[in-house]
Amino acid sequence: MVNPIVWQQNSTNPANAENFASIGQWWQDLNLKEIFWQQRLIPDNGTVDDIDWEPQGFDEKFLVQMPQVRGITLYWHKSTFADERSMTPKQLVLDTEAEELYIYPQSQPKLVIRLAKPHLVYQKIECEDPLIVGKMTENNYILLVRDREQQIEVKITLSKENYRQLLENMVGE
Repeated sequence: MVNPIVWQQNSTNPANAENFASIGQWWQDLNLKEIFWQQRLIPDNGTVDDIDWEPQGFDEKFLVQMPQVRGITLYWHKSTFADERSMTPKQLVLDTEAEELYIYPQSQPKLVIRLAKPHLVYQKIECEDPLIVGKMTENNYILLVRDREQQIEVKITLSKENYRQLLENMVGE
């Protein structure tokens, strides 16, 4: 985590109030967005870096509705429940790069909750020694990749600039 925004209850850090405002704004901006909600016990050694954040059966993915901050308490509605939920943190850590918020609840000192915006996951297709055909059109280059074994055909249309870049990358290796 590079330069996280940290807020801690009763901290004397001069940036504490500003950090809380930034985290609160991030929280409120989650309105009508899908998030991953993961809860984990903090290891006995207290090192949260040792926590396994791989998906587990009790992790949730849901749409956050009306996230608000009142005092130092976070409020929200889940799309599946009508009741308002709330949690008062003793510490908040926002990783702005990964778009993850770590909540350390006052009521459960051995627990950390990680909220994360879903990350874009690309589907990978691997072809071993496929048939490759290319054709230049007026403005583009069309590359056709076929894998008979998997019965996959992928058509890739490249601009002249991307085609040039592809050739440079191929020659460079």
